[in-house]
Amino acid sequence: SRDSRHKRRLTGGRMPIHKKKRLFESGRPPANTKLEAKKVRLVRTRGGNRKYRALANNTGNFVWASEGISRKTNILNTIYNATNNELVRTNTLVKNSVISIDATPFVEWVNNHYNGVQGDQAKDGKPNLDWEDAKTTQANADDVFLTRRLGTTLAASLKKQLGDGT
Repeated sequence: SRDSRHKRRLTGGRMPIHKKKRLFESGRPPANTKLEAKKVRLVRTRGGNRKYRALANNTGNFVWASEGISRKTNILNTIYNATNNELVRTNTLVKNSVISIDATPFVEWVNNHYNGVQGDQAKDGKPNLDWEDAKTTQANADDVFLTRRLGTTLAASLKKQLGDGT
């Protein structure tokens, strides 16, 4: 609740209540957003404004911070939640829950950014991550994709996740 009437004094004594409850002090029930097809409800707020309450959602905009990109992709599953295991069992989406996402947009970006491969040219949608043995020669010194590959190393766990597609 958003009021301070329920609190006690620093010494532990009770405070006298000097006014009634106000509507703006009331809270609302939690949304408990489920992992299903998108379902959004409007909530009227103070001043006639609106909030959008997500009751169910299965997509999101996710950031790969070290590469500086963000892509919209599907949420596959809830993996872990430090708050409560029941939120994992019921596939409830809350802040700080660990989820599994579809890696396809990120695999496409890796293929395009580091290999120059787009669309149907990509083999089976798998990224080509074998860069370490590449050497620079005068013939390929102007190759933009090669210079990008040489300046970047991906972690082994990240290579595995991109290869798996999750």
